[in-house]
Amino acid sequence: MNFAYIYINFTRSNMNVNIKLSLVIFSLSFYGFSQIHEINPPSHIKTINFKGNTPETQLPILKLGEYLVLEFDALNGNEDDYYYKIEHYNYDWTPSVLVKSEFLEGFDNQRIRNYENSYNTYQIYSHYKLTIPNQQTRRLKVSGNYMIFIYNSYDELVFSRKFMIYENKAAVGINVKRSRNIDFIEQKQRVDISITPNGIAFNNPMETVKAHIIQNNNLNTAITNLKPLYTLGKQLIYKYDHETSFWAGNEYLYFENKDIRAANNNIQFIDLQDLYHNFLFTNIERFNKPYTYNPDINGNYLITCVDAEDPSIEADYAWIHFSLARQNSESELNAKNIYVYGNFNNYSLDELNKMYFDESEGIYRCKMLLKQGFYNYKYVTVDNSGNIDEGAIGGNFYQTENNYKVIVYYRDLGARYDKIVGIGEGTSVNISN
Repeated sequence: MNFAYIYINFTRSNMNVNIKLSLVIFSLSFYGFSQIHEINPPSHIKTINFKGNTPETQLPILKLGEYLVLEFDALNGNEDDYYYKIEHYNYDWTPSVLVKSEFLEGFDNQRIRNYENSYNTYQIYSHYKLTIPNQQTRRLKVSGNYMIFIYNSYDELVFSRKFMIYENKAAVGINVKRSRNIDFIEQKQRVDISITPNGIAFNNPMETVKAHIIQNNNLNTAITNLKPLYTLGKQLIYKYDHETSFWAGNEYLYFENKDIRAANNNIQFIDLQDLYHNFLFTNIERFNKPYTYNPDINGNYLITCVDAEDPSIEADYAWIHFSLARQNSESELNAKNIYVYGNFNNYSLDELNKMYFDESEGIYRCKMLLKQGFYNYKYVTVDNSGNIDEGAIGGNFYQTENNYKVIVYYRDLGARYDKIVGIGEGTSVNISN
């Protein structure tokens, strides 16, 4: 939204001019200074798969011109209509000044027309699938941060998800090393970055170039707005210690229930009531145990089931029962809340994935309704101030294999929006000193 938009509405609208103008000015003040956050879905919306050309099912980062796929299930069985809208944002997730025609060719606010009902499942659901570009939304024209909003037929926001589009105008090198701080050398990983422009020149890079680092596709723990430490010719160098360091965490826990009628990987036993119930083996704290290599998929998940041609509509839902044994004192337990999270719920913290203390058995429990598949998950604590500690239960070990993505934003002098000019990706498999 910009002042040209205000002028058009002022001259063409038959509404009361004062009311219309005040509404637009209010929206400018609201959108101009507030950072946007993702909205989590209600309890009947499950399994939001959001991806581009990669198998990862969250946080799509795609090249300009590539396609985007959003899938989700509605478990109310009503075959409701859902609509989507797309908005463009600055590097810090404040709304950009671009009007819709500047970043989108075609139209949004269209109904999601591709949906199918579940087949041969205990849990009835409708599976919705949206692909962009499509006949109505033909192209996203510029790079940068985007968010897609899903509305119901009453124009009520159901949920929203972030995604990024980049142009390949800079080469991004990543090198993962141990922390230089001797106090955290066993617990943290730092990311060294080099950015080399390709076909463009970075004007005043200390002010116009900003780098973000994302660990395991988790935007909640991302390090943002990094500026170069120094330049080497045209190359921008980031060799910080504290500023680019992450807690290393531990390998994710996992389970698999592709055969919902049998106890598979890390499932202790099953029960069939109205739906299947899968009870996982009770997990223990690992922060005080030696690091053990345990391959994971860095918090991701995969929907799959046996004896089915199309898991998207043939995979069933089951109640997954998580349990955790802790040895901390009662005062420490009461001071923090414990959550189960991963990419499967977009690393959100709400009542659906919050654990409760079972006094009769002295363990923490949580049950979640999840679609059949292979899941990574971890336990995190949150104190009364809202601070997340991912290592309080699992521990932090520098040997942990983590995925890192670096996103490079650039706004040239006089430009009106932040481009994403380069993407880099690396892992800590070959971490060095």
